[in-house]
Amino acid sequence: MTLPKKPSVKFFPVLTTTRSRRWASALLILPMALLASACRNPETQAPPPPPPPQVSVASVIERQVADSDEFSGRLEAVESVQVRSRVTGYIESISFQQGKDVKRGEVLFVIDPGPYRADLNRAEAELARSLAQAELDKSQLARAEKLLQARMIAQQEYDDRASAQHQSEASVRAAKAAVDLARLNLAYTRVTSPISGRTGRAEVTTGNLVTGGDAGATVLTTVVSHDPIYAYFEGDEHAYLKYAAATKKTARNPVSMGLSNEQGYPHQGYLDFIDNRLDPATGTIRIRAVFDNKQGLFTPGLFARLKLGGGRYNAVLIDDRAVGTDQSKKFVMVLGSDNKANYRPVTLGPVADGLRVVREGLKAGEVIVVDGLQRVRPGAVVTPQKVPMEKPPANSQASSAQPQHN
Repeated sequence: MTLPKKPSVKFFPVLTTTRSRRWASALLILPMALLASACRNPETQAPPPPPPPQVSVASVIERQVADSDEFSGRLEAVESVQVRSRVTGYIESISFQQGKDVKRGEVLFVIDPGPYRADLNRAEAELARSLAQAELDKSQLARAEKLLQARMIAQQEYDDRASAQHQSEASVRAAKAAVDLARLNLAYTRVTSPISGRTGRAEVTTGNLVTGGDAGATVLTTVVSHDPIYAYFEGDEHAYLKYAAATKKTARNPVSMGLSNEQGYPHQGYLDFIDNRLDPATGTIRIRAVFDNKQGLFTPGLFARLKLGGGRYNAVLIDDRAVGTDQSKKFVMVLGSDNKANYRPVTLGPVADGLRVVREGLKAGEVIVVDGLQRVRPGAVVTPQKVPMEKPPANSQASSAQPQHN
């Protein structure tokens, strides 16, 4: 019987403690040597920090500007009328050009007058009958009066004839009123313009039945006046306190206006109305100005920019490009002596001569960032490049750019 072979066992040499320490030290030294070698390599060194951003800066200026406030508003007609029929009937003709000017009293629509002419004839006939009856009753009363004096008739009979004569006179007055009403309704079949102005479109066409009367009457067209024209806008408490006092001193406080496609405020008018109370919900008050419109340039509903002016005062001015927005606040970056940009909140006013008025936050002579504001952070160092606060006029730039010819 053969016994199984025992598995062969391999023996590995066991490192001594001293030898193990030497291997561990070598493993620690190798990475440190590689790191030191990498640090000595210039290609693997960190890049230097970027230079300070270059920005354009300018000095804050101060000069005299007009004391004015700017508002936005809408134009409205002085008079606006919805033309309605006073009588019911069928439209016989339309006598105006839609969208054109009409004079007061000019015929716009004609309603079929036939039924109303017949009513007038009937009323006139009734008036003639009443007049005849009144004449008869008057003569009978005169005879009755003589007979009563002669004691040939009773007092009762005389009183009956007197009463009949009074009733005839009342019938005559009623018949005359009926004639006046019928004549008036016949006149109302010619619908005229109640004001001078510009017509709108015809709301009905020939042959349509329109309803007249005081309630539920059919609107036929609209007419709005166009000369002069109103401009309504909302002012705050500051504007009210300022211009209400000025309006008491002068009869016509001047107002300038510009339309959406115009530069500046080329149209001149005057302030003629300030409402009697402020709206507590918005803190504003309604103000109205009047403008001449003989050329027909303005039409109700147009957007308008308005400027109310007063005297002149010294104002701090900057370019609008220098202003940043921080949520609801406005700010600028003021350059310090060490070329550091410092955050400065400001309170802005209106635009004057192309520059923005700064009411609070800046002084004349301070240097602020006007170009490159998006590259600047508060406290950051910048590389300033000085530029003028005001841009040269476009025509002067164009003339300097053109070559000179001898």
